[in-house]
Amino acid sequence: MTSTLLSSRRSRQSLQSCIPLVGVSWRTYKSLMAEVGDGRPWRIAYDRGVLEIRMPLEEHEEPKELLGDIITAIADELEIEIRKLGSLTLEREDLSRAVEPDACFYIQNEERVRGRKIDLQTDPPPDIAIESDYTNSSLNKHGIYAALGVPEIWRYRRNTLEIYLLAGSEYSRSSQSLAFPFLPVLEVPSFLVQSQKIGQRAAVRQFRARIQEILSGETL
Repeated sequence: MTSTLLSSRRSRQSLQSCIPLVGVSWRTYKSLMAEVGDGRPWRIAYDRGVLEIRMPLEEHEEPKELLGDIITAIADELEIEIRKLGSLTLEREDLSRAVEPDACFYIQNEERVRGRKIDLQTDPPPDIAIESDYTNSSLNKHGIYAALGVPEIWRYRRNTLEIYLLAGSEYSRSSQSLAFPFLPVLEVPSFLVQSQKIGQRAAVRQFRARIQEILSGETL
């Protein structure tokens, strides 16, 4: 089945990292996912019959890893638990939608899903989803995330971190994070850029020092 779906697109795969397949039923989507298993290198988004396959790029992977380290650093400074679930497939058959974020985190709802196998029919969605945009998507991913009820999206592109918060059925860009209202959103990209010069761990340590400074100021 995999070869049938992808053979007509294979010649274009080296030219683009995002491939849309139209007219894919939910049953076919689930069969494809079961056949290829968990070891596949690509990620998916599915929206009512359209399946998008995306190949991660180096420019795409590095920012999302660093943003994940930044969230972990904040959690450590706050001494709170988080649950990191990477590119967990978020899906609802009743909505005919699915998406794999670049990374996702349970923060406010961590205790509710601790140790559980996530089922979005009964469990809350992740509190934060990260999207590192180096590939144009053929789908309205915000629409998929909104349908699934993800309250907060971090979107990193062109050395800018954009925060989107769910209000009703749509996202609005915000200057503050819902999970971490004290986060200096405008400063975050500078730490990612700095990592290219001083190294990733050094940049995360600098960010941690900045968060310590902010939290100390809040307690004075």
